[in-house]
Amino acid sequence: MRINFKSLTTQVILGIFLGVLVGFAFPDFGSQLKVIADIFIKLVKVVIAPIIFLTIVIGIAGMGDIKKVGKIGGKALLYFEIVSTISLVIGIIVANILKPGKGIDATSGKGDITQFTKAAAETSHGFMDFIASIIPDSFIGAFANGQLLPVLLLAIMFGISLAHLGNKGKPVIELFEKLTEVFFGIVNIIMKVSPLAAFGAMAYTIGEFGIGSLLYLGKLMGSVYLTMALFIVLVLGGIAKMFGFNIFKFIAYIKEEILLVVGTSSSEAALPKMMEKLEKYGCSKSVVGLVIPTGYSFNLDGTSIYLSMAALFIAQAYGADLSILQQITLLGVLMLTSKGAAGVTGSGFVTLAATLAVFPSIPVEGMALILGVDRFMSEARAVTNLIGNGVATVVVSKSEGEYHPIYEFEETKMTV
Repeated sequence: MRINFKSLTTQVILGIFLGVLVGFAFPDFGSQLKVIADIFIKLVKVVIAPIIFLTIVIGIAGMGDIKKVGKIGGKALLYFEIVSTISLVIGIIVANILKPGKGIDATSGKGDITQFTKAAAETSHGFMDFIASIIPDSFIGAFANGQLLPVLLLAIMFGISLAHLGNKGKPVIELFEKLTEVFFGIVNIIMKVSPLAAFGAMAYTIGEFGIGSLLYLGKLMGSVYLTMALFIVLVLGGIAKMFGFNIFKFIAYIKEEILLVVGTSSSEAALPKMMEKLEKYGCSKSVVGLVIPTGYSFNLDGTSIYLSMAALFIAQAYGADLSILQQITLLGVLMLTSKGAAGVTGSGFVTLAATLAVFPSIPVEGMALILGVDRFMSEARAVTNLIGNGVATVVVSKSEGEYHPIYEFEETKMTV
């Protein structure tokens, strides 16, 4: 079979493979290549806020029916809450069955976690603090801070106002449509260097932590990967089947975005292309614009699984036997703290620190146990987050009659 080296998918796979080789053969050099991935993610983040703003405004203004916009948003939030709670419960159940922390020497964790505990302490996780954080200090500030929810709020208000203008607002909509094409053109340019980003990220991971870190605490990693795979196949697959599409065909359709996330360990890196792919899949622009950015704060299924399993792993490693009531309390805390995790590398670890800080039954210093392998688990949770948000978008689109497929999708290709 001939390999198409012009394919972005092939190039990203090659970048990941070469990154592993360089990180293993030249660890000192490989650990310095993280800057390549950081530059790529920064480039992507530059265009995320404008794309989300423009997409939502065009979608809402074009839809015209403000009540329907509210209905879509409410349905999406209800779906997020149900599915993310299921993911937390599954993580707790599997951790109780497999007990990945049992028998671990809790004194072996010597990593420095102060940067994460400090970041967690500086982050407000109360409900009112979370609501207040959605309101930007200024219109430009919403874009400058890089937070998605303030941009989402401004876009919704702008779109509603534009919809009320009727024909007077059409020139603005036409301008925004042209600007959207420009920004997606920029995304296409940025994506050309994604194989280099995947190379740099993997070289850093292997060079910094070593191949041996893949075996260290392997039971926890295996448990997390297994749980996320089961969640994707059984839970998301079951939901997809209920709404008339196949999870495996859907995963094959977004394979390039998944590989990009595997390479960079950040689901945010694939956000612009994911939005574009979902529109081509048949989801309306307004649903994609509302569901995807909101999902990055409210529907982080992979992060939820990771948080619940990591917390119980640390408890088991320290011999802290949590009662059913304590585990239910932990579930309640995680339902709040998991909503503050962003789709960027390391955010899950910070959120875990914040969770343990308000749950004294589990020692926060136990986070040092998993510091060395967190990077590898971050890839799994980022991929799960990406697939989960994609499925959510299709589900909401279909349930609202906003799904209009242009293509017929087969296992690995599209045909008109």
